[in-house]
Amino acid sequence: MEQETNNNTQQQNIQSQFISKPDLPNATATLVLGIVSIASFWCYGIIGIITGIIALAISGTPKRLYNENPGKYSESSFKNLNAGRITAIIGLSLSAIWVVVVLIYVLIIGAAFAGMSSF
Repeated sequence: MEQETNNNTQQQNIQSQFISKPDLPNATATLVLGIVSIASFWCYGIIGIITGIIALAISGTPKRLYNENPGKYSESSFKNLNAGRITAIIGLSLSAIWVVVVLIYVLIIGAAFAGMSSF
């Protein structure tokens, strides 16, 4: 009888290992938006800023859900979520720097043209 109980417990453990857990909501979307944020920061920074902010905004709830109950969701989706947050932060930073560079460039060119008109 005890051996049957052990066998049933082992079978349940094996089955629980192979049952797939659901993914976190918006984990893939966060990763995609973070990558798009990095890839498009050179478009005057606007697209990178927008996608970076959206990625960070939609990643808050899934992160909280995973922290409340880590056994309920798959670990791979949590890793995707973290990677998406990191890429969003990098893309947002690069985009902000690029906006500053473009503004400085426009100001320098504007000052040069303003100086030329006085001649």
